[in-house]
Amino acid sequence: MKIYTKLTFICLILIFQTAVAEDGYAGKYELITPAQKTTAPADKVEVVELFWYTCPHCYRFDESHFKNWRKNKPANVHFTHMPAIFGDNDKRLPLAKAFYVAKALQVLDKIHTPLFKAIHDDKRDMNNKATLQKLFVKHGVKAEDFAKNYDSFWVNTQINRAKTMTKGYGIGGVPVIIVNGKYRLTSELANGYTEMMKVLEYLIKKEHSAK
Repeated sequence: MKIYTKLTFICLILIFQTAVAEDGYAGKYELITPAQKTTAPADKVEVVELFWYTCPHCYRFDESHFKNWRKNKPANVHFTHMPAIFGDNDKRLPLAKAFYVAKALQVLDKIHTPLFKAIHDDKRDMNNKATLQKLFVKHGVKAEDFAKNYDSFWVNTQINRAKTMTKGYGIGGVPVIIVNGKYRLTSELANGYTEMMKVLEYLIKKEHSAK
């Protein structure tokens, strides 16, 4: 019986060591339970970044790491931004709506970074419709186009979906990266943004090889 127990213990250690060897980033990301549905094509790995425009860490992460990654992301990645929205009383709702207005008007590349900069570099309060409209106009959007989309059915549908997904992803802060609806990455778990990007690349390869 003692020999059997000892052999069982050795086998468990070997299984654990094998698992660690196969996953060198174990403990640097979290599993999402249950896994969430994705919108990616069948041959793509979905990567979602959740952020707040008022979050200085999100701005720093975007400028130092993620902006360059987006421009050079792997061909097998389906990427999307998503403002994290914690229910109907989230005070950042105007900023989230601005994000989706920019998407609807296909000007996100003109608005995303300037909105971050207005808040964090210029120290401006951008969390209201009138001020946001002025920013959009400054970057070439007609005031009436902004106003028409701000309370549109499409924008409100996206806001509601962001609320649902924020809850489903089980996040408590930002920036957070979600891979294929299964894995949750934060800089705290990964020990910094540089390591976070390494974990992201690992999980993309892991999910792509499983397809």
